[in-house]
Amino acid sequence: MKIEFCYIGKTKERYLIDGIAVYEKRMKHYNPFAMVCLPDVKNAGKLTSIQLKEKEGDELLKRLSKDDYLILLDEKGKSFTSVKFSKQIERLLQMPYKRIVFQVGGAFGFSEAVYKRANEKMALSEMTFSHQMIRLFFVEQLYRGFSIIRGEKYHNE
Repeated sequence: MKIEFCYIGKTKERYLIDGIAVYEKRMKHYNPFAMVCLPDVKNAGKLTSIQLKEKEGDELLKRLSKDDYLILLDEKGKSFTSVKFSKQIERLLQMPYKRIVFQVGGAFGFSEAVYKRANEKMALSEMTFSHQMIRLFFVEQLYRGFSIIRGEKYHNE
């Protein structure tokens, strides 16, 4: 099963781009994996937060099929330790879907339509991080989860 990590807008900071590239490359040794950047909405500054969420949501929903399992990275989602997240990954990989899509929302979160389509929500922390930093944090945790599954020495406990 393919895993995708989808986010809105390009990553701008070089240190984040470099860090993300390290873990993206490592992830490909474990499982088919792709990072997908949805373009920023044009003229976003002229839209209300609700309009922006709806436009971003429309773009996100267009690329999903019924065979996709959508997990929103959302502050109100379920939290995991790294070990419990590795067990969650194992569970997800046994499901009858073709693709697992982890989605980061835009600056204002997700539209109601996206929440309705989501299969689950997951929180990385109760703290707030920039949407660009979350990209690095998540791909590192995904890599860590696979290294735990394989019993490799990356994770210490």
